Amino acid sequence: MAAADYDALPRQDANHQPLTPLLFLERTATTFPDHVAVAYGGTRRSYRELRERCVRLAHALTKLGLGRGDTVAVLLPNIPEMVEAHFGVAMAGCVLNTINTRLDAATIAYILDHGEARALILDREWVPVVCAALAQCRVKPTIIEVEDREAPSHETLGAQDYEEFLRQGDPGFAWPLPRDEWDAIALNYTSGTTGKPKGVVYHHRGAHLLAVGNVLAAGMARHPVYLWTLPMFHCNGWCFPWTITAMAGTHVCLRAVRGPVMWSLIAGEGVTHMCGAPIVMSALLQTPEKEQRHLPGPVTFVVAGAPPPEAVLAAMKQAGFGVLHVYGLTEVYGPAVTNEWHGEWDALPAPEQARLMARQGVRYVPLEGLEVMDPETMTPVPADGATMGEVMFRGNVVMKGYLKDPDATQKAFAGGWFHSGDLAVKYPDGYIQLRDRSKDIIISGGENISSIEVEDALYKHPSVAVAAVVAQPDEKWGEVPCAFVELKPGMEASEAELTAHCRTILPGFKVPKRVVFQELPKTSTGKIQKHVLRQAV
Repeated sequence: MAAADYDALPRQDANHQPLTPLLFLERTATTFPDHVAVAYGGTRRSYRELRERCVRLAHALTKLGLGRGDTVAVLLPNIPEMVEAHFGVAMAGCVLNTINTRLDAATIAYILDHGEARALILDREWVPVVCAALAQCRVKPTIIEVEDREAPSHETLGAQDYEEFLRQGDPGFAWPLPRDEWDAIALNYTSGTTGKPKGVVYHHRGAHLLAVGNVLAAGMARHPVYLWTLPMFHCNGWCFPWTITAMAGTHVCLRAVRGPVMWSLIAGEGVTHMCGAPIVMSALLQTPEKEQRHLPGPVTFVVAGAPPPEAVLAAMKQAGFGVLHVYGLTEVYGPAVTNEWHGEWDALPAPEQARLMARQGVRYVPLEGLEVMDPETMTPVPADGATMGEVMFRGNVVMKGYLKDPDATQKAFAGGWFHSGDLAVKYPDGYIQLRDRSKDIIISGGENISSIEVEDALYKHPSVAVAAVVAQPDEKWGEVPCAFVELKPGMEASEAELTAHCRTILPGFKVPKRVVFQELPKTSTGKIQKHVLRQAV
């Protein structure tokens, strides 16, 4: 049989359609229309209702004149409207830009301008910061306000109410599928090595595949009950809005992560899965015993960031949680590497289990390539658990690229691989483990902090001659910024003065939690030796 005979069978509408996670909602709403899709306080919405609200949102956006390629920004906590945005915005052909609710006004303004937001859906808690951001913006997006009864603030910009906006939409709207699975579905901003946000663009194909990868990695059965402890603004909640919907699960929404509330919801709603940084584990375990609850069944906790310490793993296991360690970046849709656990490892001593759990692991099923390579030669390092190289990714769950930044995109994709900037080793069994971050990114509470951005803020103080910022281990946040500072001759500054100065420039979570005054170690060429400083924290 000649290859030409196989090639003669072309792609047609009947056998080739663009992959998109939007059809997960259509399937589930048809198959399980009465199953609880969203639970939030006293609100219970079925999949029939969820689909109707998403379609109404899509049509209302369309009536505003928005369509393919238009950016719709949202500034929302993990409330039902955030779930709806993950479907309704893309059903209009638009691109969803979820903005980190912890950002300052200047950064929000930059994101709105760079992404050319046509509309902004926001929770009223963030009206003050949005008001300040809009004053700095070139764009003038249509504002739609969500009034959540649990919000601590009910200020308003006098904009259109979200519920009124939905009523303008037709539930019978025949929303269009993407023309191509390569079409953009989401825009996520992440700090680069200079601290300037870069717009990471996701496509429908990648979102579909990563969502399915989550099902496989987490061993998820039909009708999971998912507690939203991971911010949906972070990598689109690691694509779990689409994952849970594909599996006809229940989205248990949570406005703010608090220990007692989490325990109450886990027990009351029968939660089976949750995700987050190690800080969420700490919040659970540090809840007073009288406020903890008996778990109705096993709960899978998917954790990313710094590996949980042995004591935390033991405490989580005793409390009824199974921990799955994953690793990824915004540029790969969230988690794309998982620590596949072997059953025989359960018989090992606790310290050995913790050592194995600390490894980031192996590639997700929908990720085609994961390697630790010498970035100069682009050849894999020996799988000896000792030789360091750069973690690189290749496949369909790698971003389209950085919006309006072809140089950064080309650099990130040099040699046909996505360069993560993370340094790791590879073991003989193929599992990788991070050793350092070449970008000097500090991961605090699951959020990335550029050390260079913090250093730039310190340099703006008139007394600072030299500054270097490194990660300092922290029980609560995993890591926090620690600053080492040399003052100019004859100048003075206290730790309190420098942190107060940084607070005028940076969001609170980026402000150094400790300032050490000393002469900084340098190489013969004057380069600061950060590895020496890391050993000192």
